[in-house]
Formats: sequence, structure tokens, C-alpha cells
Amino acid sequence: MASAALRDELDCSVCLITYTDPVMLRCGHNFCRLCIGRVLDTQDGAGVYSCPECREEYQERPALMRNIALRNLMENILLTPPTPTESGICCTYCVDSAVPAVISCLLCEASLCDKHLRAHSKSPEHVLSEPSTSLEKRKCSVHKKMLEYYCTEDAICICVSCRLDGEHRGHRVEMLDEASGKKKKKLRNVLQKLMAKRKETEERVRSVEERRRKAQEKAAGEAERVTALFTDIRRRLDDLEKRVLSEISRQQKKESLSLSALIQQLEIKKDELSRKMRHIEELCNMADPLTVLQDPETGDLCDPEEGGGDEDTGGHDRQLHDVDDLDVAVISDTFSTLCDIISGIRSGIYVKSFSDILLDVNTANKYLHISWDLKTATWTLEKQNRPETAERFQYDSQVMSSRRFSSGQHYWDVQSSGSGQWMVGMCYPSIDREVGLSYIGDDIKSWSLRGECRNKKYSVIHNCKVVELPHQISSNRVRICLDYEAGQLSFYELCYPIKHLHTFTTTFTEPLHAAVWVLEGSIKIGRMSKWEQLVRVTRGLISELLIQDE
Repeated sequence: MASAALRDELDCSVCLITYTDPVMLRCGHNFCRLCIGRVLDTQDGAGVYSCPECREEYQERPALMRNIALRNLMENILLTPPTPTESGICCTYCVDSAVPAVISCLLCEASLCDKHLRAHSKSPEHVLSEPSTSLEKRKCSVHKKMLEYYCTEDAICICVSCRLDGEHRGHRVEMLDEASGKKKKKLRNVLQKLMAKRKETEERVRSVEERRRKAQEKAAGEAERVTALFTDIRRRLDDLEKRVLSEISRQQKKESLSLSALIQQLEIKKDELSRKMRHIEELCNMADPLTVLQDPETGDLCDPEEGGGDEDTGGHDRQLHDVDDLDVAVISDTFSTLCDIISGIRSGIYVKSFSDILLDVNTANKYLHISWDLKTATWTLEKQNRPETAERFQYDSQVMSSRRFSSGQHYWDVQSSGSGQWMVGMCYPSIDREVGLSYIGDDIKSWSLRGECRNKKYSVIHNCKVVELPHQISSNRVRICLDYEAGQLSFYELCYPIKHLHTFTTTFTEPLHAAVWVLEGSIKIGRMSKWEQLVRVTRGLISELLIQDE
């Protein structure tokens, strides 16, 4: 008991746990070095320091003195294992003082010290065990006898009376040690399975953590790449803006100089005309007819409307006409550079390379017509004359690409005819081609996006699981993007702006082929032309403007 009280004295009054590197203030109180350091740090701004225990104040930050004696005492106490008395199991018969118990008697339901153990009965019914505080649990609650057997039918520990005369009479029973051994064996088997499951879980945790790490690295790389891309875009746009503004300024200065020269000439002409007007007015006011008639400046006077006095007007008009206006064509031409920047943005964002897809006629169902350029698949009621091969889809109007993908990032575009139903996606070359109704997406070896033109709905399919998408079909063009190493197959609708539809995430185990299914329509594979891209963007901008006007 004294040792327990001593242990309580080894607790720091700040953190209330055992001292760590105890130090002492001048007042004699001890604290953990880290704890008192934090307390003094909080008192730095107050201008005065105080002991957390006795509140003694110090004008300067007190020095911390290491208490070696307390540290040694603390280590000795903590290294000494607790005695049975400290565990709370004392001799039942030592009432004057707490004496540690060394044994417990299950029959007497008492714990005994060495002294009382020597005087204890040695008869067999007195069963001795390790000191325990729950002796009543080792006796039958009905007969108050020792629990010696285990009833396997009721899965309960029983005494001899329960076995012979009680409700467990005739039941199959086992000795406690035997039943315990069997249960331990089962528990060991369970433990082995749990250990195997834990190992498997740890492996999965490591795998998921590795995937998370790769995802973080990829995201960081993508963020860095996009940041660099947009920094370059802003720089190029700034350069383009400066070039356009510089061109406008140059043309404005050139035009201003030309017009200034013309204005100067016209001002001189205006002054000359004003002088002539004043001279003529003076002549008109003279009474002497001889002076008027003999005036040398008006000797060849003519009507200004006849052109005699304004012979330079046409010249000035020609000069004005010759002055260059702002060359809008030159300015507009710089926007072709802007188009190039936009193309650069697209190539920067779509790091996936555009893949030229050709359809493999050898895999095409006989009710699919394949165009001469191997780009278009059209559903037809007329059966095509093609040989029977193991590669051909026998029952479904499907076709695969001749090209396969086993690595890298790729994308390609498809365009539907706007009628019927269609599916586009990818599949393994080992896909079953002889079973009926084996559409792409109807097994674990294929993934597809389905479009239904009548109800304007999209859905995605994999392993026969159909997921309806909330997006409505607003464009007849779709982009398929493949990242083989990342295990991602994504679908986008090429409207304005481009719309992400769905992404499948898995681990690809075989090379992949592009695949197409068509019913009452056609599918064309190919990149959108620049003119079509311009039309798409223009339509999108017009739609946005109409919405804003509304």
C-alpha cells in the first residue's frame, strides 16, 4: 500500500502522469522538463513567472535544475513489479493488515497467505488455484459445488450433481481440461484463418496505399503539367495581345501622320481662301470702278463651282482616299494564331494520341455493311456474302477494330447516324463470338456505351450490368478515351462544352479492341474536321448567348 502511495507521488502536477526527465524550481517543486517549459513559455508575455504548484513568483525566467535523485527513485519504483497486495488480492483471514494471498481455495471461496495455507485442510474437495477475486464463478450456481465437467449439448460448465441428478443427466459431458483442449484447438484453427485474413487484408491495404500513392503522384504530375500548360497559354495570349495592340497602334500612328499632313495642307488652303474672300469683299465695297476693274488678282476670276478656284479639291480627296484605314484583315489574321493556340491547348489537354481506327471485316457480322474505307458500319437487312470464320460475330450486328491496344493513352471519335440504337466500346479478343445475344458489355470481357436515339438516353454496360445515365443525347458524336496502364475507359459527348458521360475503372489483363454494335442505323469512326469543330463551338456559343438574352 505504501508503494502504491509512493507511485502517486511520482505524477507531475501539470500532465498528471509519471515524471519524464524531472526538473526542480527554486521553490522545491518538481515537474516534467517539457511540461514546465510549456508553462513558462505561456508566461513570457506577462513579464513575471510563477510556480504552477505554489504560485511563487520570479521576475526572471527561473532556471530548471535536474532532480537526479527523484529520477533514480522513479526508475527504481517503476522497475519493481507490483506485489499481489497492490493487485488487490489479499488473505481473507488476515483482517488486521493486508497480507498478500498466495493461493485461493475454490471450496472455501477464500484467498490464503502462507501462514493460513499451512493450516488449511488438505482434503481433496478443497481445490487450490492461483489467487483470484472471482471464486464464485468457479462454482455451480444451483448446487454450490465445483464446476468439473462441460456439457457439450448445452455448451455449459456443470458440477457433478448437475451431471448425475440434474437437468444434464444423460447428456454427453467432458472433463474441463479435455473440453478446454478441444476448444483451444478450434480457436487455434480460427486464429490461423484470422491471421491469414489479416495478412491478406494487410496486402490489400498495401496495394490500396500503393494505388493511392500512384494516384497522388499522377495527380501531382497532371497538376504540374496543366499549370505549366496554362502558364504557357497565358504567356502566348499576352504576346498575341501585345502584337495585336502594337499593330493597331502602328497603324493608328501611320494614319494619324497622313491625316495630320492633309489637315495642314487644308488649313493652308483655308487661309488662302479667307484672304481672297477679304480682298474680294474690299473690292466690292470700293466706289472707284477703275480700281475694281484693274485689280490684278481678280483679272482671271472664275466661278468656284466651275472648278477654277478649287482645282486642288480633287487632289485632296484623292489624298484622303489614299490614307490607309486600319487594316482589319491584318488584325484578324492574328486570330489564326489564336486558333493555333487553341489547337495547342487541345493537344496539351488530350495527352492521349488520336488513334486511327479501322474496322476488321473478318469480325463483322453478316448483317453489317462495312464501307470501303473501313470507317463506317451500317446495319442492313441484306445478308452480306462473307465466309464463315471463327473470328466473326455470328449472331449480333457487331464488329471489332483490326488494331489492338496493350499500352499507352489513346482516343478516337465516333458519329452515329442519329437513328436506331448503337453501342461503342472495347473488348478483349477472347470475347465469345458464337453465343447469341452476346452484345459488347454483356460479359466480363467487354465494356460499352449504348445510345438509344428514340428516347435520347445513354447507358453503360459491363458484365450484364446496365447503368442508366442521367444525360440526354444532345449530340451524335462521342469520344472514347483509353488509359491502359491506369485501367480507365472513358466516354465523352462531343457537345459544347464537352460532357463527361462515364468512366470504367479496372485492371486490363488482355489487349483491347475497339468494338461497335448497330441496329437500324450506322456508326462512323473518325476525327471531327476543323470545320465541324468550328460549327460545334459556334452553335454552343450561340446557345449560350440565347440563354443569356432570355
